[in-house]
Amino acid sequence: MIRLSTFYSKICVKTTLLFCFLAVGLVVLFGCDNPNTQRKSDTADSTTSTPSSEAVDQKIKIGLSMDSLRVERWQKDRDIFIAEAEKLGAEVIVQSADGDERRQNEQAENMITQGVNVLVVIPKDSVAAAQIVQAAHAEGIKVIAYDRLIRESSPDLYISFDNEKVGYLQAEYLLRQKPKGNYFLLGGAPTDNNAQLLRKGQMRALQTALDSGDIRLVADGQHWAVNWDPRDALKKAEQVLTQTNNQIDAVVASNDGTAGGVIQALEGQNLAGSVLVSGQDAELAACQRIVKGTQTMTVYKPIHLIATKAAQAAVALAKGETIAEATQTVNNGKIDVPSILLTPIQVDKANLDGVVIKDGFHTREAVYQE
Repeated sequence: MIRLSTFYSKICVKTTLLFCFLAVGLVVLFGCDNPNTQRKSDTADSTTSTPSSEAVDQKIKIGLSMDSLRVERWQKDRDIFIAEAEKLGAEVIVQSADGDERRQNEQAENMITQGVNVLVVIPKDSVAAAQIVQAAHAEGIKVIAYDRLIRESSPDLYISFDNEKVGYLQAEYLLRQKPKGNYFLLGGAPTDNNAQLLRKGQMRALQTALDSGDIRLVADGQHWAVNWDPRDALKKAEQVLTQTNNQIDAVVASNDGTAGGVIQALEGQNLAGSVLVSGQDAELAACQRIVKGTQTMTVYKPIHLIATKAAQAAVALAKGETIAEATQTVNNGKIDVPSILLTPIQVDKANLDGVVIKDGFHTREAVYQE
């Protein structure tokens, strides 16, 4: 009996030990992390800490804030700018203020909240637009002043044609054709810094002839078309024609739109074609008038050039690059703004085909109405 109980006692001990080993094995097997569990954890951590491909490859967003699209040339600027920016992989948001500076500022604020990387501004009012620059810079957004300088602020770039030279070319051309006589100067919007620069260039071209008495300015010589509006230009030209009893030999109109208003007034007095009229922008209607002989000249500013370069500069600024072509500066009353100033071209009937049409700005069929 003692031997048998001892035997059974040994069996029980061995069985108990076996069950203990099995229990420990099960705890180890199911309690520890297996490779699959660890891999899922790694994946979760990776998703949290690594930026998504969308964030890495986020498309550059450019805001194009435009004074207005009423003038034909601005529609061309817009279309060429968008095409070039999209070719460079950027997205463009366009807003037109329809000639309202308050609306332009509100639209710019809206584009800032949409997260644009760069704002390209064609200001309605060169001083009021300073608020746009300040608001954009507060959010780390670069600003390009396009064609018109923004004053009393610190835009990152100004790209335009040499507007003082544009005015000089307008007046210089008419003076060569009519070195003596009565001149009427009709400026653009007085709130547009470009209009002031044009007048400065015009006066530089005419000053010697004015000092000698060869020419004189009629109607006080200082007239401006509100908002560059051809209807206001027509009204002011009619007033001056009445005041001078139609004794005008040349009208230095600062763009093609105002030139059109002046020519309409001249047509009402049967003077169209006998009074010299300048312009700017090489609008289709202006080119047609040059062919017809009612407008004397225009100043062509290759729009494809400024719009393309502005789009390229906007993308470069968004990437944090420097603009190598900004080799000049223009003082805006606060700073010397890094600038790209392009060269304008005098155009008359003699070189219209070789400049404007050859450049593809208009077709010959459209200009000559063939």
